[in-house]
Amino acid sequence: MDVTSFQEWMRDYYESRGWSELDIFIRIGFLAEETGEVARAIRALEIGRDRPDEPPGTYEHNKQELTEELGDVLGNLIVIANKYDIPLEDIFQSHKNKLSARYATVQRKEASSR
Repeated sequence: MDVTSFQEWMRDYYESRGWSELDIFIRIGFLAEETGEVARAIRALEIGRDRPDEPPGTYEHNKQELTEELGDVLGNLIVIANKYDIPLEDIFQSHKNKLSARYATVQRKEASSR
């Protein structure tokens, strides 16, 4: 599935459940919560679980949890993009342009100092 199709699918899916109607600040709270769950999943992969009520899990299981949590973050980002009618492709291109412009000077300096 390409990014545009996925963004459209997310719009339809969230709208069919009434989730798109949530206040944007509630959505930001969900994004923050999911970001914390990504951090927890990375901790499990990198240093393991350190609480007695958390089973250690295999590397594959922990990686799958990270994949799912990244999907939740992505889902929340897409809902926010959809609220403001911003295609993900525009976000990708804007971010690429910003980074390229920001670090072009640094890259030229590094290249000239070699």
